[in-house]
Amino acid sequence: MKRVRRRYLALEIDSEAVFSSTDFMDAVYGAVLKLYGEYGASQTGLVLIGYEMEQCFAVLRVAHVAVEMVRAALATITRIGDKPVAVHVLAVSGTLKALRTKTGK
Repeated sequence: MKRVRRRYLALEIDSEAVFSSTDFMDAVYGAVLKLYGEYGASQTGLVLIGYEMEQCFAVLRVAHVAVEMVRAALATITRIGDKPVAVHVLAVSGTLKALRTKTGK
């Protein structure tokens, strides 16, 4: 059995409103489902590693083969609830240590 390679994405949530981690992940899953369907969403292996509400910063773990799929889905998120929002990918890395070095957070 092959080991699943993973990548970590550092995200900036650009919005005046503050969202809970549940609302944020619902929006991410919804965007992936909308673009790629259930089969595509199952390939991503999305996991929320860290979420800082005050700093509007999140870290996602994604399967290596699905990084581009998740980046495309994140670009389609324009609203969470009824509040406008934009999600920006700050960095992508293979380890959390390197990700924290790249982002300085």
